Amino acid sequence: MDAIHETARNTRVIAEADICVLGGSATGVFAAVRAARLGARVVLVEKQNCFGGVATSGLVNIWHSLFDTEFKRQIIAGLTLETIERLRKRGAVDTTENDVDAFRLNTEELKIELDELVTEAKVKPYLHTFYVAPHVEAGRLAAVIVENKSGRGAIRAKYFIDATGDGDLCTHLGIPHVLPPHRQPSTTCAKLYGFHTLRGFDLNRAILDHKDEFGIPDPAGWRTYIPGIPEVSFHAETKAYGANCADADELTAAEIEGRRQVRAIMDIVRKYGPPGSKIALVALSSYIGIRETRHIRCSYRLTEEDVLTGRRFEDAIANGTYRVDIHHDDKPGITFRYLDGRELYFGTGHRQEGRWRPETPENPTFYQIPFRSMVPQGWNNLIVAGRAIDADRGAFGAIRVMVNTNQTGEAAGVAAYLALASGKSVAELDPAELRRLLAAGGSVVL
Repeated sequence: MDAIHETARNTRVIAEADICVLGGSATGVFAAVRAARLGARVVLVEKQNCFGGVATSGLVNIWHSLFDTEFKRQIIAGLTLETIERLRKRGAVDTTENDVDAFRLNTEELKIELDELVTEAKVKPYLHTFYVAPHVEAGRLAAVIVENKSGRGAIRAKYFIDATGDGDLCTHLGIPHVLPPHRQPSTTCAKLYGFHTLRGFDLNRAILDHKDEFGIPDPAGWRTYIPGIPEVSFHAETKAYGANCADADELTAAEIEGRRQVRAIMDIVRKYGPPGSKIALVALSSYIGIRETRHIRCSYRLTEEDVLTGRRFEDAIANGTYRVDIHHDDKPGITFRYLDGRELYFGTGHRQEGRWRPETPENPTFYQIPFRSMVPQGWNNLIVAGRAIDADRGAFGAIRVMVNTNQTGEAAGVAAYLALASGKSVAELDPAELRRLLAAGGSVVL
């Protein structure tokens, strides 16, 4: 392929910090805020116009349970809980009837709340800023190159957190990764007006009956309401099958296909919905909700067995209960596996219940994520957080949801600060001290 030679040039340093966080989802924001609250100078880089990632730009407004599976013990707190409480003051969050199962957010309000968290912690933010490449000096990651409206610049830091979701920084450094051949497909989300008026209309059934006519591959979506706006509903109905969203061409195709499917679903309602029904498109996600791309190889790979058996880790930095949830890319449907041994598969007009293991007198009530699954080998000042951490297919199906990735962000921020303060490699950190600092900052450490 033809190539263009770029003339060598000096790149001006636009910021210097103790810690640089790439990626401004809630994972990245929470990493930056926790490190800054401990006294570190932190820079936070985000390519979108707001923080929050899939929760805001992707429109996904569900955060899952903060309690164990028996709803008796709180296992998640920290900045996830703090953010929920801050949103509650503005009527921007609702809970289910038992008040602990899941939270519905007004994610437009979340955008502002994350701005305030960043500002209050005195984090230096860069929005509309794209990470471009790493800069290595004497074998050590010394800076990252970014581009924004002001041009090209470098950000120097002592420690770096890759919260890009796709593990972009780690990949550019040549750190090995796994790109599963069958990745959980991505979803373009939307907000619709008027769905509440379609009383008695079964959208799932309508999609199933007419999917071939409208080119919808697999009707396995879900929807919910938005706090304070009963006329507007959130919809995650689409699937971009086969797309590797860590590839520019495939990401572009997935974005266009996802939006096409949103329109197709609305056309089904227009054609087959109740007479006189009217729906309108209120908003489309500004980027597709990516479930899975690269998994960066770290010091430990979390397994499905670890999750489903509730294995405890001495370096545990996060707790979770969200089930193993695999949106299949090689066949229609979704598989759920639960900590109590149940298994559920449902696909196109099909539902099958069974067990992945026999019944037992007792079941684990939560699982854990170890810090080792966030430490890439070969680089002493780099941590990966969010969905790119090292996990196999089943484990990833559970830990990928936001209340879990949020915790990995907090752990990354605290760990980076601890490495900074002690002058150690992130791989050399004392897990007991990391867990102590996490607990002191409001995290639940078990």
